[in-house]
Amino acid sequence: MDLPAVGLGTMGIDETDPIARAIELGYRHLDTAQIYENEATVGDAIAASPVARDELTVATKLWIDRLAADDVRPGTEASLDRLGLDAVDLLYVHRPRGDYEPASTLSALDAVADAGLTRAVALSNFEPDQLRTARTHLDAPIAAHQVEFHPYFRQDELLTHAQEHDYPLVAYSPLAGGKVFDDPVLEDIADKYNSSPATVAIAWLCSHDNVVTIPKASSPAHLRANLAATDLTLDEADVARIEGIDERVELYPE
Repeated sequence: MDLPAVGLGTMGIDETDPIARAIELGYRHLDTAQIYENEATVGDAIAASPVARDELTVATKLWIDRLAADDVRPGTEASLDRLGLDAVDLLYVHRPRGDYEPASTLSALDAVADAGLTRAVALSNFEPDQLRTARTHLDAPIAAHQVEFHPYFRQDELLTHAQEHDYPLVAYSPLAGGKVFDDPVLEDIADKYNSSPATVAIAWLCSHDNVVTIPKASSPAHLRANLAATDLTLDEADVARIEGIDERVELYPE
């Protein structure tokens, strides 16, 4: 699926205004999930926007208690009801845990796609072996794979898989929970470009083929700054400096 370089992650956003503001500023990829408990909020923002529905890519994720074969369609329909939509563009398996069983879960998701309730099926938080297994059970190619990815937590094997099979790796938590703001390497590079560490971190992600990202933001300033990262091109030396940061921080371990 062709996704914008920067979309909006909505985890923790429980008011309509920031999402409506993001759409107004030019965000066209909105990412939510059942476990965020804000699908209705996202839906209200979409309904209130003058932007046509077909200009937006809307994604949600089935939680681990909605992955049994008999629960996939009812779970999807419940999400659509909360979103106020006839279909979403991306429907994710949020995590391959709980009721997830590769053959039956993914077959049920293919059926949901065939029924027109989602344009495409996507995966999230899969390990490389789980990803390879999923490919053998899905009728259609993987539309996207969403994982934690930032300067302190690279998942190179997953990135390589996305590049080899030509689908987007959707990087969540690109700012590492705010850690990038105080990183001396990112601060130094930001000074060079008269930018900010957050913008540099997002630009670094976007420098990779097949990577898009969904930073969460609420304020107009942060929403604009995240979008501005698409206008920043880092030189190879700066990309290498960021990739040389010798610190590992995983925010959402399994």
